[in-house]
Amino acid sequence: MTTDPSEGRSTAARLRVASLRQTGSTPVNMEPGAEARARYASELGAEALRKLRFQGKLTPMGKSGWRLEAKLGATAVQACIVTLEPVTTRIDTTVVREFLPPERMDAPEAGSEVEMPDDDSVEVLGEEIDIESIMLEALSLALPTYPRKEGVEMGEAHFAADGVTPITDEETKPFAGLVGLREKMQDNDKEG
Repeated sequence: MTTDPSEGRSTAARLRVASLRQTGSTPVNMEPGAEARARYASELGAEALRKLRFQGKLTPMGKSGWRLEAKLGATAVQACIVTLEPVTTRIDTTVVREFLPPERMDAPEAGSEVEMPDDDSVEVLGEEIDIESIMLEALSLALPTYPRKEGVEMGEAHFAADGVTPITDEETKPFAGLVGLREKMQDNDKEG
């Protein structure tokens, strides 16, 4: 367990499976300090992480598996993709992962093509469970990909060489030309 107050109250970043309690849940609590949050923000491409908390429990699943259920709470500051002004986002999400030994996982045949499983919450159980990486993965998935300041709309950019009419977004849609063709055919039907 980490006890450095400058880094916040925390469970160890990695928990050894052999040291987990088999008879009950093991609490998980990560509240990184300012220095760690700044490092995480940089890794995730955010301007800042004002708050970050990952709390839950690891519960044994029989004799050979573990289930992590935790709440991720964070306040992230990112640059608006339109104005580059700071955008603050509050994240509150539930994270669930199951860790199973390799023999309990569905193994593909050697040389066969494999599709991504529908359930991405199941992972192979190793000697350790990396709580920190699970927290960061969940945070990166929860952060807005294109943060936008409230009320700001994406404008349309038009680029073309001098003397050339730029193509609009509407003209690049695959069926945009069919509308004009349909109208032309309807006009021909009315005339004829």
